Amino acid sequence: MGRRPARCYRQIKNKPYPKSRFCRGVPDPKIRIYDVGMKRYGVDAFPCCIHLVSWEKEQVSSEALEAARIACNKNMVKGAGKEAFHLRVRVHPWHVLRINKMLSCAGADRLQTGMRGAFGKPQGVCARVAIGQILLSVRCKDQNQHVAEEALRRAKFKFAGRQKIIVSRKWGFTDYDRADYVQWKKEGRLDNDGVNAKLLGNKGRVDKRPAEHLFLTAARDNLVPLHHEEDLE
Repeated sequence: MGRRPARCYRQIKNKPYPKSRFCRGVPDPKIRIYDVGMKRYGVDAFPCCIHLVSWEKEQVSSEALEAARIACNKNMVKGAGKEAFHLRVRVHPWHVLRINKMLSCAGADRLQTGMRGAFGKPQGVCARVAIGQILLSVRCKDQNQHVAEEALRRAKFKFAGRQKIIVSRKWGFTDYDRADYVQWKKEGRLDNDGVNAKLLGNKGRVDKRPAEHLFLTAARDNLVPLHHEEDLE
């Protein structure tokens, strides 16, 4: 007996049902690798970032996530090279899907038990996604942006529902705008932390910090609106 089609489990209907000591015998998810490509390259290597965003509230099976990862990775390697990108799957399948197996072969009418014990046994796992939640993210160089957009477009065909491809204003996988990142990098306010970066503040004891980490003003002063004298009149 094969798998049920994913359309049977697309809607979010019931309570979350994770794997636990009460829910045993859950098959492993098909997707085992969530970071593909040059995942050890630093934050400065890939400034451009493109997201594949879900535009529906639904359940995405682990098989669909694995198929999308393979499709996106294959297209990026072919178009940009295997050392020119970092792909990350942003959702993890943890919700357990159930199936109430019943015989469907010829002469099975006397063997089926109907609704008795219809709770079902674990069949697979899926991820629950919301509207606006990121499914896949690719960081690369600016000259490979069109390749990443095409790779994510092909990965869209592995999912049900609607998705959108959005070019991020942030630098790579960080939370900082590209203009702010470049400015803070010149000022020495950023400390590299793998694929991310830490923004150094100006609070705390002075004697506990090195001299290059001493700043007179806060980094985000430009985001606070200043009230001038003509505004107060």
